[in-house]
Amino acid sequence: MTGTQRIKLGSRGEEFAAGFLKKQGYVILETNYKTKIGEIDIIARENGTICFIEVKTRAALGQGMPLEAVTFSKRRKLSQMALGYLKLKNLLDVKARFDAVSVILDKDGKFRADLVKDAFELAAPYAY
Repeated sequence: MTGTQRIKLGSRGEEFAAGFLKKQGYVILETNYKTKIGEIDIIARENGTICFIEVKTRAALGQGMPLEAVTFSKRRKLSQMALGYLKLKNLLDVKARFDAVSVILDKDGKFRADLVKDAFELAAPYAY
C-alpha cells in the first residue's frame, strides 16, 4: 500500500469511527484537531466526559492489531495535546479520558470498529 493509499484509508477509517461513535452516544466536538506537536483524531463528549480518541485503521492485520500502534511515544504526545486542549478550552475541571477505536476494512470492503474506553491514562509527566 502506498503512502497516499494509507492516508486515504486512514481518513475513511476516521470518518467511519466518528459515525460509529455517534451511534454509541458520543457527541463529536472536534475532528483532526491539530497542534504544533501533532493531531488528535477525534475529541468528543460522552456523558459529561471529554474523550480524546485515537483511531487506528488497518486493511490487513499483517502489521498487527491497529491498537498496538498506539505506542508509548504516541500516548505521551496525546497526553500533551489533551492537556493543552483542556487548558485552552478552560475545561481542566471536567472529567476526561483517552479512548481508542480500532477500525478494520474486511475482505468485503466493509469497515468494522471496536471501541476501547479508557484505553490508557494520562502520561505521568503530564498528570495534574
